[in-house]
Amino acid sequence: MLDIAVAYNQYKFMGHEFLTWLWYAIDSGQDDHFKDNTGVPYSFTIGNRIVCENIVEENTVESVTIKGDNAGLEEGLTALKKGSVVTEISLTLYYLEQTWDFNLKGENLHLTGLKHPETEKIQKKEDMEGALLEKIYLYGKAAELVDSAFLSFLKLRLSESWADELHRIRGWIDSPES
Repeated sequence: MLDIAVAYNQYKFMGHEFLTWLWYAIDSGQDDHFKDNTGVPYSFTIGNRIVCENIVEENTVESVTIKGDNAGLEEGLTALKKGSVVTEISLTLYYLEQTWDFNLKGENLHLTGLKHPETEKIQKKEDMEGALLEKIYLYGKAAELVDSAFLSFLKLRLSESWADELHRIRGWIDSPES
């Protein structure tokens, strides 16, 4: 049995590949990958931050961070051309007329800075429990939908069609528009 620390370090590349693929899927309009377990579609848009990393030598990592509202992502695509992968990305998630904003880290699929859809103001002390349960549900729904997107990626990544998808991703990275 693998030690948990060894397994974590050995397989964290999958999360980075997922975020790189997610950026590609969002940018190329491949929304058909994103459906919850009942078939309801959802979508993502890129937020205001992307971090790309490339291991140059054994202990040397190049890091490119694109940050800011309306920031161009050209530097990130240039980093991908040099062999980088996305290690962190800011996303907006749209599902059933609700919106979440958060950062997603590739190494462990950890959601940070999560802003959930607006909820009603608490008017009475008796409403506190219901409001808390609603917030728990909204946080859980965001995690569930990210997990669903990751599962879609894993199915594709482990399928025979991954080679074709990888070819399309490389074409997207190398395209003149990028």
